[in-house]
Amino acid sequence: MTLVAGVDSSTQSCKIVIRDADSGVLSRQAKASHPGGTEVHPDQWWRALGEVLDAVGGLDDVAALSVAGQQHGMVVLDADGQVIRPALLWNDTRSAGAALDLISELGGGDEAAGRQAWAQAVGSVPVASLTITKLRWLADHEPDNAARVAAVCLPHDWLTWRLSGAQSLQTLTTDRSDASGTGYFDAVANVYRRDLLARALRISEQEAQAIVLPRVVAPQEVALRGGSHVLGRDLSHLALGPGCGDNAGAALGLGLRPGQTSVSLGTSGVVAAVSTTPTHDASGLVTGFADATGAFLPLACTLNGARILDAAKKVLGVSYDEFDAMALAAEPGAGGLVHVPYLEGERTPNLPGATGILTGMTLTNLTPANYARAAAEGLLCLMADALDAVRAQGVGIQAVTLTGGGTKWACAKALAPAILGVPVDAPAPGEHVADGAAKQAAWVLTNTDQPPAWAPSAPERLTAPPQPGIRAAYTAAARLLLTHD
Repeated sequence: MTLVAGVDSSTQSCKIVIRDADSGVLSRQAKASHPGGTEVHPDQWWRALGEVLDAVGGLDDVAALSVAGQQHGMVVLDADGQVIRPALLWNDTRSAGAALDLISELGGGDEAAGRQAWAQAVGSVPVASLTITKLRWLADHEPDNAARVAAVCLPHDWLTWRLSGAQSLQTLTTDRSDASGTGYFDAVANVYRRDLLARALRISEQEAQAIVLPRVVAPQEVALRGGSHVLGRDLSHLALGPGCGDNAGAALGLGLRPGQTSVSLGTSGVVAAVSTTPTHDASGLVTGFADATGAFLPLACTLNGARILDAAKKVLGVSYDEFDAMALAAEPGAGGLVHVPYLEGERTPNLPGATGILTGMTLTNLTPANYARAAAEGLLCLMADALDAVRAQGVGIQAVTLTGGGTKWACAKALAPAILGVPVDAPAPGEHVADGAAKQAAWVLTNTDQPPAWAPSAPERLTAPPQPGIRAAYTAAARLLLTHD
């Protein structure tokens, strides 16, 4: 039996699965926590990775490993390969102003022209989440740190590099899916746009040429070999795969093919559709990412995800089961109570400074059950808006696959078909991102045209009549925020 490992270094934790390369059967797994916040030193990811390797008994019997990671996080290294400052994560919105500046500049002062120019250049319009806006923030707010930048990479790039022994900046690697989320990589031509990198850092293109960007590795290519002295281990027997962004990892783990769409309820909410053709959305709602197989992954992401329900549960002071029971006991529409859950600003729509609202309150409907129901409906309406944004790019969506930690909420699963307006496939709970990384690790061992066809368990198909009235009430309430902002 040949074993492979997949790592998911997410916002909240590090997870590892070890599976049989041929069948995908799980051998063992482990999890360790990451610190909270939107600014984290990469050493914390390294610590957590060491903990999960200890917990699974090491990697002596593992032939290959790939790392999937949270996208966009800005990891800047100096000439000695040292981290210059804590990484700014995807959900850090301090670079919202930088995003607007970059849009205006590329359009010659015309915002609409700038949006179109960015969409054509890299498939995405800058928002606070993208790495390129964080680099502009660094140049404007920490110029001394910006001047020290010798290399820029992403969380999964840095972890793969460290696993290889981190001998030289020139050995940094990445994959097309994660590179496509930086804002300075063209996933159609598969080239870095160093002119845009230079613009972000306020340097010349010649200076930008000197900055090391990770080599973009093919989906089934061995990126590096493990180092001989890594976390107190000899990993020189280990083939390291290219890795991928977390959303691409989930799509690979779920076995999604072109024409299939996932809705992930995690720290953020994500709608990702595997496509054979790229998108260029000048509105900025849909980012033109790549997937982990050579196709494309048009994606709409919300800043607010399952934590909407966590926050409501905390307010009510109840358990998960009690919250689910309350939400499901209330009538559809929560008696007129509407929750627009922009609790940490929002990316879809792009309102980084917005806050959430609760509207339609009366003495009759302001009950714990209706509040729980309104929170669940608000989360799903937010995701329905993201689905509509992807549809607007010509992507047909007839059903979706529901994933992410948020699927532990019975109310989210039960209400999803009616509010999203399409049938919902709910796979068995699992570490789909880590599974995708493990599948990629198996792929690099075979170097075939297609990834392994591990047989997934049949998902549960959920259906319900659409309830457009809930969406209509939510949309009317959300317009209040759009007008206010």
